Amino acid sequence: MKRLFLTAVLATSLVTGLSGCGYNTLQAQDETVKASWSEVLNQYQRRSDLVPNLVNVVQGYADHEKEVLLGVTEARAKVGSIQMTPELAKDPEALKKFQEAQSGMTSALSRLMMISENYPALKANDNFRDLSAQLEGTENRITVARNRYIQEVKTYNVTVRSFPSNLTAKMFGMEVKPSFTVENEKAISNAPKVDFGKK
Repeated sequence: MKRLFLTAVLATSLVTGLSGCGYNTLQAQDETVKASWSEVLNQYQRRSDLVPNLVNVVQGYADHEKEVLLGVTEARAKVGSIQMTPELAKDPEALKKFQEAQSGMTSALSRLMMISENYPALKANDNFRDLSAQLEGTENRITVARNRYIQEVKTYNVTVRSFPSNLTAKMFGMEVKPSFTVENEKAISNAPKVDFGKK
């Protein structure tokens, strides 16, 4: 009887201790980080899906801009070669390669959109205007999703590194997560600017 009582007290103490040591907070924050990362991937995939249609429309009007069109196609292929999975966010090297590929895509799309200035008929094309508007909206959503992800990772990492939750994190193998970084710190404070040839 005494042993059963001691086991019950120990189990109650363990449950109480776990709830007060940050375990539940860590789990909730980890799930929020995963959901935020999924949204980042979703928006990048949306952008990638727009590219073939955009290239086809531009090609119809500006076929001799082969270098720009090839650049966009190659950038999309590079992005497509990286497996966009939840595990990507856990590996700092893989995350860096992902960021570089996405940055290359952004640059290639900017060059593609700038050539529209030389083709008034292209700028007037309904498909081009619709795709441009979708791309602009997607770029904005990417910025919002990335910023949310960065904030969620920051919150999680602070919990993982703060006492006493850091003890719980170590016990359950929960480590600091890598986040997005930028070569040019100014770039993160501004949404990407894409010239869609609007007057």
